[in-house]
Amino acid sequence: MRRQHAAALTALALLAAACGGATNEQAAGGGTFTYAISADPGVLDPAMGVLSVTNTVLSFAYDTLVATGADGKLVPALAEKWTVEPDNVTFTLRKNVTCSDGSPLTPSDVAENVNHIADPATKSPIYGVLLPTGMKAEADDAAGTVTLSMPEPFSFILETTRDLFIVCGKGVKDRSLLAHATSGSGPYQLTEAAPSDHYTFKVRRDYTWGPEGSTAKDLPETVVLKVVPNEQTAANLLVAGSLNGGSFVGPDRSRLEADPRIVKQAIPQGNGQFFYHQGDDRPAHDPAVRKALTQAVDLKELAGIASSGTGKPPTGLVLDPAPCPGDTITGHVPAYDAAAAAAALDAAGWRKGADGVRVKDGERLTLRLLYATTRGAGVQAAAEYLAKAWHEAGAEVKLNGQIDTKLSESLTATQDWDVAWVPITVTLPTQLVGFLSGPAAPKGANFAHLDNKRYESLVAKAGKLPSEQGCPLWLQAESALFEDADLVPVVANTVLQAGKGATYELRGGLFAPTTIRLTEGG
Repeated sequence: MRRQHAAALTALALLAAACGGATNEQAAGGGTFTYAISADPGVLDPAMGVLSVTNTVLSFAYDTLVATGADGKLVPALAEKWTVEPDNVTFTLRKNVTCSDGSPLTPSDVAENVNHIADPATKSPIYGVLLPTGMKAEADDAAGTVTLSMPEPFSFILETTRDLFIVCGKGVKDRSLLAHATSGSGPYQLTEAAPSDHYTFKVRRDYTWGPEGSTAKDLPETVVLKVVPNEQTAANLLVAGSLNGGSFVGPDRSRLEADPRIVKQAIPQGNGQFFYHQGDDRPAHDPAVRKALTQAVDLKELAGIASSGTGKPPTGLVLDPAPCPGDTITGHVPAYDAAAAAAALDAAGWRKGADGVRVKDGERLTLRLLYATTRGAGVQAAAEYLAKAWHEAGAEVKLNGQIDTKLSESLTATQDWDVAWVPITVTLPTQLVGFLSGPAAPKGANFAHLDNKRYESLVAKAGKLPSEQGCPLWLQAESALFEDADLVPVVANTVLQAGKGATYELRGGLFAPTTIRLTEGG
């Protein structure tokens, strides 16, 4: 099965749930909503958007076929209804939907989006992740329908379309227009792009086709997404009233939570965990070494450090509320036992040298630990904690902190790492398969060179079943990864969504722009 190379698993670091707590006094449409994003989104073509910050920006200008409703269930968006078969789903589109250039949205537009991403020449990093490998689209403009089909039955075939932004209008014919502009049917249109500084959107007052009957009537006239890499700076701007919203995971989170003027909600952000590079020339290619290194770490203590005490014990890889609820972790991860870890490394042929570093066949046990510096002080402290634990076990650890975009390159292209702290935030188990199996990087998205036959066998079976029937197999597949210490789950993170002078929601991993309301007295 073909899977396109993806820039990094951080491609799937999407937020979900809601930021509630609306005040009683709400202003009618007008004004400006300013929201902090932590990094520049880069190219704005939805077919190439892999970072969470990119998807946040895109969510203002682009609609999806289905959306997540206030209760967490799928609701109509661009599609007013659909019929689902094991290997296909047919959507009937809403009538009178227009693109930002005034042209009507057609089923052919939708089909072109899907087929463009699936075209090998596109080299789309979301192919095989957000768009299932092998999916094709066929439009019937006269009937107002578009059918997305797979070569064989596929779990969650409907749910996958929730994350697919639909380009329409001029952008369909000329994708080069989308590098720093937008061409969608969403409630906002990008009017100014100042990379690494800000992105300005203007509302489309003719927007009447939002999920659950939402329109642009009460939306702010302008949205400014301001690039603020430093979280402390973002918190200061929010308190001062220069920002209306932002997300916070570091030490500034506690002071915002204590501020009665701030509307806030802690929501799931996904897992913190680390992967072992299993290339043939890496120490962690040996499963005994992976398990020993895992046993050398007190994961409970590490979880508190990584999340600054705000996280929860993880139960799986898919963001809550998971489509397949269940605990895939408990009892499947090697337990903390420093003595057993040392004995296992001895048995694997790694003996301590005079300086305390283990050596095998003349090679020192060296671990290059890769992590993102933009993930907050907790991740930095977690990396230092891992380095200390593995140093005590006899490894030489070299820390390599990088910004997200550079980390993506290191994960997949240069491959200059042995252990990587990589966040996972996905809403469907199918979105993980391309990263956890298949061709290894740089030829594929399998950046850690995983080769877990039990996982591959289970997902192959699960993927052909309807979602609910396949859930037991999806859960078993995750547990197989942990049993082999292919990756080590540490903590289920939460993020503080904080607002001042405004309320808004994030639903199903995406910012929901139709929920923004400016409030008085902020």
